[in-house]
Amino acid sequence: MPIELTVADEKTNRLPRDERRAQLLVAALEVFTAAGYHSAAMDEIADRAKVSKPVLYQHFPSKLDLYLAVLDLHIDSLVFAIQKAIAANRENSARVAATVEAYFGFIDSEGEAFRLLFESDMNVEPQVRERLNRMTYDCAAAISAVISIDTGLGKEESMMLAVGIIGTVQTSARHWLDRDGKIDRRRATELVMNLIWRGISGFPKSQS
Repeated sequence: MPIELTVADEKTNRLPRDERRAQLLVAALEVFTAAGYHSAAMDEIADRAKVSKPVLYQHFPSKLDLYLAVLDLHIDSLVFAIQKAIAANRENSARVAATVEAYFGFIDSEGEAFRLLFESDMNVEPQVRERLNRMTYDCAAAISAVISIDTGLGKEESMMLAVGIIGTVQTSARHWLDRDGKIDRRRATELVMNLIWRGISGFPKSQS
């Protein structure tokens, strides 16, 4: 059954579709983070975005569709930050430092998004879990390619190390966020970077 707009909707300031979608995603992130997926209501998200519920449903047919769209947006943002950090540096120590900084920078600027990615009550939902696994894989793949070239380790061994690095950074970053930045961000990234680098630098360099 098609959704009909109300008179109030017609009087709402019209935004280009992309801008309206972005507005809805911001409102949804705030509500999902504050209430959790199961307690979040589409009415509340519409109110937060200052639109009617029919307008919200025009963009996202269901609450799950909206949640997945929010998730995809921030997963892409984090993966891009990691890939950019690695590509922008030639020395491996600088790559490790940039990767750690990318995670902590993401938290600092998008703390709500970070909580949505790693602390959501929806992380066991198959479509959500598939996306989170893809995020870990994409981040680890960028790191493992560098490890393989530098050490000569095989694909699976390099990926194992890369996943370990990602897990260490994620866990440390979550702890830092939970502690409300009691350690200065610069110092926190330095500590985690040194921990990782002392481990990965112990592998002999490839002779190729």
